[in-house]
Amino acid sequence: MYPTIKRNTFYNITVNYKKAAVETRGNFSLTIANQMLLLADAKQQKIDLFVLSTCNRTEIYGFAKHPYELINLLCKYSNGTVETFSEIATIYKAKEAVNHLFRISAGLESQILGDYEIVGQLKLAFKQAKKIGTTNTFIERLFSLVLRASKEVKNHTKLSSGTTSVSYAAIQYIKKHCTDYDTKNILVYGLGKMGMHTCKNLKAYTNNNTIKIINRSEDKVEQFVENHPDFTKALYKDLTLEISKASILIVSTSADKVIITEKHIDKNKTMLILDLSMPENVDPALKNNKNITLVNVDALSKVTDETLDYRKKEIPKADQIIEKYMQEFYEWINHRKFVPAVSALKHSLETIQHDAIDFAKKKNKTLHVEDAELVTSKMIQKITTKFVQHLKENDISMNQSINVMRSVFDVDIKVYDTEN
Repeated sequence: MYPTIKRNTFYNITVNYKKAAVETRGNFSLTIANQMLLLADAKQQKIDLFVLSTCNRTEIYGFAKHPYELINLLCKYSNGTVETFSEIATIYKAKEAVNHLFRISAGLESQILGDYEIVGQLKLAFKQAKKIGTTNTFIERLFSLVLRASKEVKNHTKLSSGTTSVSYAAIQYIKKHCTDYDTKNILVYGLGKMGMHTCKNLKAYTNNNTIKIINRSEDKVEQFVENHPDFTKALYKDLTLEISKASILIVSTSADKVIITEKHIDKNKTMLILDLSMPENVDPALKNNKNITLVNVDALSKVTDETLDYRKKEIPKADQIIEKYMQEFYEWINHRKFVPAVSALKHSLETIQHDAIDFAKKKNKTLHVEDAELVTSKMIQKITTKFVQHLKENDISMNQSINVMRSVFDVDIKVYDTEN
C-alpha cells in the first residue's frame, strides 16, 4: 500500500467587522498571551500558521487539511464558540486566502479604508509565529511579497492619504460633538499603540492642555510624559477619582474584559466615553445612563469625510499592484511545484546510498568511504537533475510526479496547496 499524500491547503478564517458587531467579535479576540499559547499548540500539532488579532478582526492564516483545525484552535483560546463562528465568520481557501491577505495589508479591508496601522499589526503577527516556529517557506515568501505590495500601495497611491484611523476618528468625534473641547478635562486610560496614537492625535488636532494619562504600568506613562511634557501623569490607584474629574474619557487598554463599570462613573455627571478597545473595556450598560454618551470602535468607523471619498478612487490602482505581486507569488510557486517529489526522490536515494556504503564497508575493510560518498552523491545529483528536466519537458503535473514517487519509493510527501 502506498503512503498517503499529506495535502495541506492554505486557509484564512476571519471574524471581522463586516459580519460581527463589536460585542460578538470581542468574544473571538485573542490576547497576546493566548496568541502565543495558540501558536505553541499549533506547533505541537505541526500546523503552520500565524494569528492576527486587532480591534476590527481576528484572523488565522495557515495550512491545514480542513479549516476546522484552525477554527478549533481559535475557539480554544478565545471566548468564541464554533456555533457562533459558523454564523458570523468567513473562510477563504487557497487563492482567495492569498488575495485576502494582500488586501488586508494594503488597507483595502480595514474598517476605515486605507488605515495603514494594520501593517504593523501584521508584522507583529508574523514575528510571533516565526519565533515560535509555525511559519514555513511558503508563508515566509508570501509574507515578503505582501509587505512589498503594501509598501508600493502606500508609496504609489493615495489610498492612505490624509489622516484617517480609529484614533483619528476618535478626535474628530470629540471635535464634532463636544463644545469647548479645548478646555474640557480629558483622561486617556491605556497607553498601548492605540493609546499613544490617540494622545498624539489629541495634541496634533486640538489645543487642549488638560490631558491626563493613566495606565496600569505607571513607568510607561512616566516615559511618555517625559518625552511629551504637554501631558500629565495620573496614578492608577486614583482611577475612579480621575474619571470623576474628566468630561471626556478615552479607554484603550489591552484588558480582555470590561474594566470600566457603573461604579467608576458618577451617574449624575454628563460625560463622553470613547471605548477604543477590543474586546470592549467599558460596560455597554452605561449606554442606559442618559448622561453618558458611550461610543465604540464600530461607531467611530462610520466617521466619513472627503478623505475617504478620495481614497475610494485609488482602489483600482491598489488592485493592480496587488495583482502584480500575486502573479509573482504564483510564478514562484510554479517554479517550486516539483520540489516535494524531487526532495522525496533525493531523500530515498540518499537512504539507498548510506545503506549501500554501510554494506560495502562490511565487505571491504579498505574501502575509502569519502570517495564512495563523493561518487554516489554526484550520481544522486545527476539523477535528480534528470528527473526535474523530465518533469518540466513533459509538462507533468505535481500530482503525477508525486504518484511516480509513490510508485517507485516508499515515501510520505507533504504538499502545500495555495492554488485550488
